[in-house]
Amino acid sequence: MITDERPGRPSPSEYGAHSQPYIDQISEEDILALLAAQPDEIRAFAGRVPADRERFAYGPDKWTVRQVFGHLLDVERTFAHRAFCISRTDSTPLPGFDDDLYVAESGSNDTPLPALVEEFVLTRGANVALFRRFTAAAWLRTGVANNTPVSVRALAFMMAGHIRHHCALLRNRYGLG
Repeated sequence: MITDERPGRPSPSEYGAHSQPYIDQISEEDILALLAAQPDEIRAFAGRVPADRERFAYGPDKWTVRQVFGHLLDVERTFAHRAFCISRTDSTPLPGFDDDLYVAESGSNDTPLPALVEEFVLTRGANVALFRRFTAAAWLRTGVANNTPVSVRALAFMMAGHIRHHCALLRNRYGLG
């Protein structure tokens, strides 16, 4: 049953200080509407990236545009998995992950940007469907991820903020969008 609960904004006690920049990216109160709208924004953003710039990195040891989009997928999956586990009252501490290792092993640089975007759209769609089924109680549940307490609703805000953070980097450091 789709409940379409509106969880409200998380308080700072629901996430670690390292997540504040992602939460700060979000001014909207309706996180479900934002999560549902972001795939269209990502499609439009990626549609403005010239094909010859997909493997561009703004410096040595920096990710390419394709790798940034692959990273968006990795984090989308990781945050959604954390939210899923916590929503189900699983008290098992959830691990952190090494972004650079995941990017290096993802194969994203060998995947055309439109394919990465479509994979993101499908993944986000599944995550929004999951989040729409959360009860009011599930949104407020907390667990431990990467050795830090975090709530389900904080993870939803972090997911959306992470996208905005990297789109800003793509605009400012890669000259895109």
